[in-house]
Amino acid sequence: MTSGALERATNLLSTTILSDGHNDLPWELRLQGGPDPAAAAAALDLTVRQPSLHTDFPKLADGKLSMQFWSVYVPCQLADDSAVTAVLEQIELVHQLAQRYPDRLELVTTADEAEAAFADGKIASLLGAEGGHSINESLGVLRILRRLGVRYMTLTHNFNTSWADSGTDEPAHNGLTDFGREVVRTMNEIGMLVDLSHVAPSTMRAALEVSTAPVIFSHSSCIAVNDHPRNIPDDVLAQLPGNGGVAMITFVPAFISPAVSAWDEQLKAAMAAAGQEFRDLGQRGRFAEAWDGPPKPKATVADVVAHVEHAREVAGIDHIGLGGDYDGVGTLPEGMEDVSKYPVLFAALMERGWSDEDCAKLAGRNSLRVLREVDLKH
Repeated sequence: MTSGALERATNLLSTTILSDGHNDLPWELRLQGGPDPAAAAAALDLTVRQPSLHTDFPKLADGKLSMQFWSVYVPCQLADDSAVTAVLEQIELVHQLAQRYPDRLELVTTADEAEAAFADGKIASLLGAEGGHSINESLGVLRILRRLGVRYMTLTHNFNTSWADSGTDEPAHNGLTDFGREVVRTMNEIGMLVDLSHVAPSTMRAALEVSTAPVIFSHSSCIAVNDHPRNIPDDVLAQLPGNGGVAMITFVPAFISPAVSAWDEQLKAAMAAAGQEFRDLGQRGRFAEAWDGPPKPKATVADVVAHVEHAREVAGIDHIGLGGDYDGVGTLPEGMEDVSKYPVLFAALMERGWSDEDCAKLAGRNSLRVLREVDLKH
């Protein structure tokens, strides 16, 4: 990569909004500081570089990130009322962060507010709820989350809900139940983005049939490039122009690299043999640390580029974005290790002939358009 390309990318991202669809810093802070939102927000000083995090303000400044959907994630092991409690705590944690760093973060809910925050030199901060189990089968809770500023909800996480099939669980609902369709209709009504990351292809197709507003994939990549259940099939990508939605390509090594995906399958088999659950992220991390299997391969920037370019080819330049999943995974591709590295990806795309206009659409213009369209429809 030439220094000229990196300088060109950095200059572009200094003048256009760079949006990321999914960052798990709030849950990582909860792990380090405990469930109390005020204590978690104060657990680490984010104004200095934190080696244990992918995300802090010095890295964000280097990466030129200016609009972030912060994940208010709730693990599937929390169910029923405890899941609702946890998602409310995570929402409050992001509010605490905005209060703690008012010169750096600004909570926003609309595209206009995001652009105003960018003009003020702040990171426009939105909320995304990861996992439909967090509403405990209550449309009332869903409406409350939207009233509290949550702009998207991922219909499932790694396990099915009672009303939607996950991509990493056994099919149970042929995509969506009648209640699941009602969830999608309600999200359209209240202006909450329907996030189809994590869900089964049958759920993606059912949601696209029901939704009258653009959908998003907050952090997924392409099945045609790497056949992983967390990725998007081409027939679904091809529906995005008609729907108006955006596929935000993720950087998760197992999703983007066939070699890492194959290693993950070995780990999954070893965990199954030991009676452990691969989909439980805590169990998986602990098992992988102690596992005496082969060394984990490395993903690369080229792997990310392959997915971005495939998504552009199938869905079109107006229907792609980025969702790194920083602080939601243990490792990232070489060259994309933390949030300071976005310019590296854009420099690689520019070296492959991407125009500034196309890079600006990928960076944030497409995500802003979806926000505006959803707001106009509800």
